[in-house]
Amino acid sequence: MSTVIYCFRQGISNLKKNLLFSIASTVTISACIFLFCLFYCLVMNVQHIAYNAETTIGISVFFNEGVSMDEKEAFRDAVIEHGGIKEINYKSADEAWEDFKEDYFGEQSEELAEAFADDNPLAHSDSYEIFLNNIEDQDSEAEFIRSFDIVREVNYANTVVSALKSLNRIIYAVSVVLIGILFAISVFLISNTINLTAHFRKRENEIMKMIGATNGMIRAPFVIEGTIIGFIGAVIPLGLMYYIYHQAEQSAAAYISRSGALSSLSDIARLIPFNEIYPKLVLAGTALGVGIGFVVSFVTIRKHLKV
Repeated sequence: MSTVIYCFRQGISNLKKNLLFSIASTVTISACIFLFCLFYCLVMNVQHIAYNAETTIGISVFFNEGVSMDEKEAFRDAVIEHGGIKEINYKSADEAWEDFKEDYFGEQSEELAEAFADDNPLAHSDSYEIFLNNIEDQDSEAEFIRSFDIVREVNYANTVVSALKSLNRIIYAVSVVLIGILFAISVFLISNTINLTAHFRKRENEIMKMIGATNGMIRAPFVIEGTIIGFIGAVIPLGLMYYIYHQAEQSAAAYISRSGALSSLSDIARLIPFNEIYPKLVLAGTALGVGIGFVVSFVTIRKHLKV
């Protein structure tokens, strides 16, 4: 226990002796982990929104005027027989109009819709909503549906999802480059901090080695120093992300609830819940910070053990 206490004291003492280098290393690691957490949240939420768009919107099929209900039911049976369908629901023109009024007029739907009286603007907009077992089959399924002569229009989330996936790839590429640069700077600064401390303690290390101290005993304070730098460098950005993500989630939810035009898309546009994503950030951020500090200090001090 006394050895452990000694190593911790020496590690903290090393931090104080090289305060400026320690602060620079901590700030750089903090920036690296902050960007990691930020881009991780962006990538995961874009994927989350893309998945919700794929699974929630599905494929909407509209028919030509004059198509009988029997023909529509025959179409439904053919689509089911084609396979790959998770769910298929019929929405009448009246139901479509009611949904439209609620989504776009909100609480004032009755007053604003009185101008139409019994004249349904969506009289020929009855449709089937089709959801697939595998969302990757959307294009082929849409092509199959278009082969029916009674089908007037096929709408699905292909464009939206493709845009979200492209955005996701861009965010991922930018994050890899920036985090890689900051990671390299972090390694350089921590390595320099450990080298500087080891240089000042060279004579002390030689004496300890002569009286029988093991390499582990000599190395431990430096490793503890690097680990502390990494840990503090992780705590700071995690605290910032706690506040930023919590505020972002609340702001997004409030905006969606205030916007009638987005009410129908609220399930799609909502962010990943804070209590689902933050524990992963804490685990990944802490492991990254402590891991960088531990590994860099452990490797750097090795060459100073040959005394």
